[in-house]
Amino acid sequence: MATLNVLILVCLSYVVFLFAIAFAADRAALHGRGTWLHSPLIYTLSLSIYCTAWTFYGAVGFAARSGLEYLTIYLGPTLVMIGWWWTLRKMVRIGRSQRITSIADLISSRYGKSNTLAVFVTILAVVGTTPYIALQLQSVTLSFATFAEADLTSTSLPNRQSTAFLVAVGLALFTILFGTRNLDVNERHHGVVMAIALEAVVKLFALLAVGVFVVWGLAGGVEQTLERINASEIARWEVPTSRWIGLTMLSAAAFLCLPRMFQVMVVENENEGHLRTAAWAFPAYLMLMSLFVVPIAAVGLDVLPQGSNPDLFVLTLPLNAGRDGLAILSFLGGFSSATSMVIVAAIALSTMVSNHVVMPIWLHLTGGTAVVSGDVRNVALLARRLSIAGIVLLGYLYLQLSGGGTALAAIGLVSFAGVAQFLPALMGGLVWRGATRLGALCGLGVGFAVWMYCLFLPSFGSSSILPQTLFDHGLFGMSWLRPQALFGVEGMDQVVHAVMWSMLLNTASFVFVSLVSFPKPVERLQGAQFVNVFQHSATAGSWSGGLAQSEDLMIMSQRILGAPEAQAFFAAAAQRQGLAGYLPEPSPDFLQELERELSGSVGAATAHAMISQIVGGATVSVEDLMAVADETAQIMEYSNQLEAKSQEQARTARQLREANEKLTQLSVQKDGFLSQISHELRTPMTSIRAFSEILRDTEDLSPEEQSKYSSIIHDEAIRLTRLLDDLLDLSVLENGQVVLNEHKGCLEDLLDRAVAITGGGAGNFAIRREKSAEQVVLLTDLDRLAQVFINLIANARKYCDADRPELTIKTSQKADRLLVDFTDNGSGIPTDQQTVIFEKFSRIGQTKAGGAGLGLAICREIMARLGGGIDYLPGQRGASFRVTLPLNSQNATQ
Repeated sequence: MATLNVLILVCLSYVVFLFAIAFAADRAALHGRGTWLHSPLIYTLSLSIYCTAWTFYGAVGFAARSGLEYLTIYLGPTLVMIGWWWTLRKMVRIGRSQRITSIADLISSRYGKSNTLAVFVTILAVVGTTPYIALQLQSVTLSFATFAEADLTSTSLPNRQSTAFLVAVGLALFTILFGTRNLDVNERHHGVVMAIALEAVVKLFALLAVGVFVVWGLAGGVEQTLERINASEIARWEVPTSRWIGLTMLSAAAFLCLPRMFQVMVVENENEGHLRTAAWAFPAYLMLMSLFVVPIAAVGLDVLPQGSNPDLFVLTLPLNAGRDGLAILSFLGGFSSATSMVIVAAIALSTMVSNHVVMPIWLHLTGGTAVVSGDVRNVALLARRLSIAGIVLLGYLYLQLSGGGTALAAIGLVSFAGVAQFLPALMGGLVWRGATRLGALCGLGVGFAVWMYCLFLPSFGSSSILPQTLFDHGLFGMSWLRPQALFGVEGMDQVVHAVMWSMLLNTASFVFVSLVSFPKPVERLQGAQFVNVFQHSATAGSWSGGLAQSEDLMIMSQRILGAPEAQAFFAAAAQRQGLAGYLPEPSPDFLQELERELSGSVGAATAHAMISQIVGGATVSVEDLMAVADETAQIMEYSNQLEAKSQEQARTARQLREANEKLTQLSVQKDGFLSQISHELRTPMTSIRAFSEILRDTEDLSPEEQSKYSSIIHDEAIRLTRLLDDLLDLSVLENGQVVLNEHKGCLEDLLDRAVAITGGGAGNFAIRREKSAEQVVLLTDLDRLAQVFINLIANARKYCDADRPELTIKTSQKADRLLVDFTDNGSGIPTDQQTVIFEKFSRIGQTKAGGAGLGLAICREIMARLGGGIDYLPGQRGASFRVTLPLNSQNATQ
C-alpha cells in the first residue's frame, strides 16, 4: 500500500517539474525561441482549464447519482466550439484590436469604457468564482484524506485545514511567480500556459488510464462492463428534459463567461486561426475525458462498499485494488485539474481587481500628480500580486466557513449560474449597437440579485444564512417570493428554476432599459467598433488632440510603462510621423495608439480616463459615424469633415505659432549672436592692437614686460583664431564640404579622452559611467566624435546647477544603433528653449556663462555627417542628450 509520504514526495516532485517547465517556457519566449509555444495544440490544451477537479472527480459522482446527466457539462462547450465559432472569433478579434485584458474589461469597453461597470463585473466575478476555488481546494484535501485512510502505516490522519492551507499557499506563490512577471497582460503568460497544457495531458492520461484499468482490469472487458452498467441504477436514471436543456445551456454560457476561460481563450490567444484547430480538437478532448465516466461509476457502485463517495471512485477503485501507482497517477490528474483552474482564475481575477478597483482608487487618492517613472507600474504589479493572494485566501476561507459539506456538493453548478449572468450584456454588446451602459448595469444587477436569492444563499442550507421561514413562506411572508418557487412556479429543479428566472429577468431588464435610454457618443462609437469589428478592427474611436501636450503624455506614460519603454514608444511614433526627436505630434491616431498600449497594463477604462484628463475628449471619425448610424451617415459625415477641418486648422495654427515663436527666438538669438560675436572679435583685436602698439612705440621696455605683452598678444590671437575656426567649421559642415577621416577605435578610449580634456571629475563635478557597456569598436571619424563628446561634457560642467553636479554617461544598443546618453542632475533646459538649442544662434544658460552659441549646432552637423544624430531627451530629471551612431561599418559620409 502506498504511504502518504510517498504521495507527498511525488506531489512535490510534480510541482517542481511544473516550475521547471514554466520557467523554461518563459525563458524560451523571452529569447525568441520555442515556436512550439505558439502552436494551436498548446492553445487547445490550455482550454482544458474548463475541466477542473469537479469535472475530473465530480463527473463520475454526477453519473452515479444522475445517470447521463453529466454529459450536459460537456455538451455545452462542444456546441459553442462547433456552432458558435464565429462568436469566439469575434471575441478574440475584439480582444486583440481593443487590447482587452479580462471579461470585465471587454464589457466595460463595449459600454463606453465605463469603469463603474467594470467594477460591478469584477465584484460579481469574484463572488461567483471564489466558491469554485474553494471546491478545488476541497477536492485536493479529500484526495489526501483518502490516501491517508488507505495508508496502513499512518498512525494519524492529516489535518484537513492544514492541508488546504498549504495547497492554497503553494498555488498563490506559483501564480504570483509566473503570472505577474509582466505588467502588460497582453504579453503572453507562456510559462503558465505551458504548465496548464502539460497538466491537461496529465489529467487526460490519468483518467484514461483509470478507465482502461476499470474496464479491462476490474470488469473483465467491454461486454462485462456494459452488463454492469445495465444492471446498475445508472441505466434507470431519467433526466427531465427541462433540466437536460437547462444544464446544457448553462454550461455553454459558463464556457463563454467564466473569467478563467476568457483568460485562456481570448487574452492568451496569439492567433485567431488557432480557433480553427480548437473547434474540433477541444470537443475531441472533452469526448476522451467523458469516455470512461459511466464505466467507472457503474463498476464503483458495484465493487466498492455501500456509502462510498462516488466523487472519489477515480481514486478509490485503484486504491481498493492495490494499484498504488495508478492511484498516484489518478491523484496527480485530479491535482492537475484543481491547480490549473485556481492558477488561471487567480490571474484573471487579479487582473480585473487591479485594473478596475485598485488602480482607479490609487489614482484618485494620489490625485494623479505623481510623476516618478514607473510608479503606476509598480503599484499595478503589487496590486495584482496581493489580489492573487487575497483571491486564493478567499477560497480557503469559504472552504472553512462552509465546512466543506453539502454547500460544496453542487457549487460547480451554482458558480456556473453566477457567471452566466454576464451573457446578456456580453452577447448583446457583440450583436446589438443599441445596447447601453445603463441596460447592462440593470440587467447584471437584477440577474445577480435573483441568482443570489434563489441559488447561492440557499446552497448554504436553511440554518446558515436564510431562515427556514423564508423557504416556507417567502420574503415578507409572500409565498410567491419563496427562493425555490419564485412567482409561484413550483415543482421545478432548483438549479433550472434559478437559471430560468435570473437569465429571463436579466435579459428583460437589459433590453428594456437599453431601449428607453440613449447611449452616449462613446457608447455608440464602441458599439459600432464591437458589432462591426471585422470591418473596423483596424480603427477605433479617435481623439481630439488639439489641447494635448506630448511631454505631459510622455510623463504619464513613463509612470505606467517605465521610462525606457515609454521613450521607445514615443520615439517610434515620432519617427513614423517624420519628426526629429522623441516627442510626436499628439494626433488622433497617435492618441488612439497610446491608449491601446496603456490598456494592456491598466485596462481600457483606466487608460481612457487618464488620457482624457490630459487631452480633454474624443471625437468621431467619418468611418465611425457611418458605422454608428447608417440612416444619418451623410449628415454626420459632413459634420465630421467640418470638425476634422477645424481640428486641422487648429493644429496648423498652433504649428504656425510655434514656428513664429521659434523664428522670434532665433531672431533674438541672432541679434544676441551678432552683438556677442562683435564683442568677441573686438575684444581680442583691441588687445592685440593696444599691446602691439606698446611694443612698437616704447623703447625702454624691460625683457619681462616685453614677454608679458607678447604673451597677451599670443593668447588673444589664439582666442580669436578659435572663434574664427568655430565659424569656419560650422560653415564647412553646413555646406557638406567636410572630409571624414575614418579610423577604428574603442568607445571607452574615446570617452576617456573626452573626459580627460574637459578636466574629468575634478573638483565638485562627478562623472558616472558603465565602462563594461563601452567596449564597442567603432569605424568613424574619431576626432569629430570626440569633439561632440567634449562639448557635451563641457556644457554639463558649465551649466549644471545642482549642489553636487553629476553627469551620467550611459551606453546602450538598440538594433543596429549605438546610443550614448549624457544626463546631468541639474534643473534641465526650459521647455520653451528646447526647440532652439541646436540652432547656431542659440545660447543656453546665458545668465551663468557666456559663449557664441555654436557648440551644439556644430555637434548636430557633425553627427549628421557621421550618419547618426544628437537629440535632447525631455522628461528627465536634468538636461539629457542622446548621441546616436550606427553600429555597422558603413557610416554616412555625405
